Amino acid sequence: MTRPSSRTALITGGNRGLGRAAALALAADGTDVVLTYRGNADEATAVVGEVEALGRRAAALQLDTTVPGSFAAFAETLAATLQDVFGRETFDVLVNNAGYAGWTPFGEMTEEVLDELLAVHVKGPILLTELLAPSVADGGRIVFVSTGLTRFVANPAYSAYASAKGAIEVYTKYAAKALGARAITVNVLAPGATATDFAGGVIRDDEDYRAMISGLVAFGRIGEPDDIGGAVRAIASESAGWVTGQRIEASGGQAL
Repeated sequence: MTRPSSRTALITGGNRGLGRAAALALAADGTDVVLTYRGNADEATAVVGEVEALGRRAAALQLDTTVPGSFAAFAETLAATLQDVFGRETFDVLVNNAGYAGWTPFGEMTEEVLDELLAVHVKGPILLTELLAPSVADGGRIVFVSTGLTRFVANPAYSAYASAKGAIEVYTKYAAKALGARAITVNVLAPGATATDFAGGVIRDDEDYRAMISGLVAFGRIGEPDDIGGAVRAIASESAGWVTGQRIEASGGQAL
C-alpha cells in the first residue's frame, strides 16, 4: 500500500497525564491518534475532542494492559478502527505509556503489588508490542516510557516500580535489534519528576515537595506534562530515524 501522508500513532493510557500530553504533542505535529484507556471513557473522549480541535483524526479504544488475554481482540478492534477511521492497515508510532506508581516500602512488598507492577510495566508492554509489531509500518517508531528512577535512586518505596521500568529499558535494546531490518526505531523515554497525578499527584500538588525536587534539577523546576509530550514528539519524529535502542532521559537535568 502507498503510505499516506498523515502518520498515525497508538498511545496506551492516552486519556490523561503523560499519555494525553503525548497525544496532543503528536497531533500538533500533524499525527492522527488512537489512544487507549483502562476505565475512564469520559477522559478519553475529551482527549479525542482535543486532538480533533487540532485538526487531526482520533479514536479511543478500551484496553487493560494488565490482561494479555484481551490483546488479540484489541488487535482486531484496532485493525478495524485503522481501516474505518483512518483508511489504513498499519500505523506509524506506538507509545507504550500506560502504567502507575506502586508503593513498595522495603520489607513491606507484597506478591500482589509486585505482580501488578510487572504486569503493567513489563509483561503487558512486551506482549502487546510483539503482537502489534507486524502492524507498525516499516520505518515506524516504538517508544516505551520508563522513569528517571532507573538512574537516580530516590525513595526505596519505588524499588519495584523502578526495577520493572529497568527491565523494559533492557528489552528496548533487544526489540531495537529485532526490528532494525524494518527500519523501525525502538527507544525508551525516561521522564524525571513531572507534575501529573502520578503517585497521587504529590509532585504536582505538594509545594514543599516540588521545591525540594526543584533544587535537584539543573533547570530549577519540576517537569510539566508538555515537556514530556515534546520529548515523545521528538523521538517519534521522522527525522529521528537513526536513533534506536537508546534510553533518553527527559528530566531537565535532574540529579546530575
